[in-house]
Amino acid sequence: MPDFHGVFPYLVSPVDADGKVRADVLGRLCDDLIEAGVHGLTPLGSTGEFAYLSSEQRTAVVKATIEAAQSRVPVVAGVVSTTTSDAVAQAKAYQKLGANGILAILEAYFPLADAQVESYFRAIADAVDIPVVIYTNPQFQRSDLSLDVIERLAAHPRIGYIKDASTNTGRLLSIMNRCGDDIRVFSASAHIPAAVMLIGGLGWMAGPACIIPRQSVALYDLCHRQRWEEAMVLQRKLWRVNEAFARYNLAACIKAGLAIQGYDVGDPVPPQAPLTAEARKAVEAVLRDLG
Repeated sequence: MPDFHGVFPYLVSPVDADGKVRADVLGRLCDDLIEAGVHGLTPLGSTGEFAYLSSEQRTAVVKATIEAAQSRVPVVAGVVSTTTSDAVAQAKAYQKLGANGILAILEAYFPLADAQVESYFRAIADAVDIPVVIYTNPQFQRSDLSLDVIERLAAHPRIGYIKDASTNTGRLLSIMNRCGDDIRVFSASAHIPAAVMLIGGLGWMAGPACIIPRQSVALYDLCHRQRWEEAMVLQRKLWRVNEAFARYNLAACIKAGLAIQGYDVGDPVPPQAPLTAEARKAVEAVLRDLG
């Protein structure tokens, strides 16, 4: 199985006003991110607006990413649904397209008990032959992954990673203590990546890496080499991006940041709104300060 580690930007989904995915824009972004040194690409994470795209649009985003990557870095494609059967079908389809891994996300309308949450993720992992990253984000998900469920899923031969966006760093340490080497932890932008690396994390999957890829890779390299003092100097500087984006819609922020950098990624998919002029100036100021 491939070894995932380092910086995996959560890619935006560039969609024009007619709903067509701008594969050329996404391809150029992927090329530039790979050139900047990122360790993998994740289409259809939170920043990819998976909740607002049709099945056809999602497939087009995954296909464009895989074609742009050309096996230079692994592509871990987001799979999300309210139904197990649809999630399984997506996972199989993305593996067939050439995805190297699956980021498994649960959407729920009615709350689900632990047994149902576990069965959803287990069904996805049973359906594919590639590694599965389980994803938890209690701020947005009606049914979260409990520590007990995570520990049981960690025993699955294809579930080797978790991306946790809880903001609770103590929870990450609990996962590591319970699961040991069975599951490895990716930070989210809701956490402080250097702190997660210090306690044993192996990288982060996050939208801000789309607009500060070189700085994100530099931070990973410092952490990986255990140069913690230098890492924290850079981390403090980069945290301004997280602070700015915590105030606004994440996809709108990343898309605005990419537009400022010359990528015609379009606006967030309605009913989301693009950034106001004032918010866009705040993003511009952060990017300018970070060089």
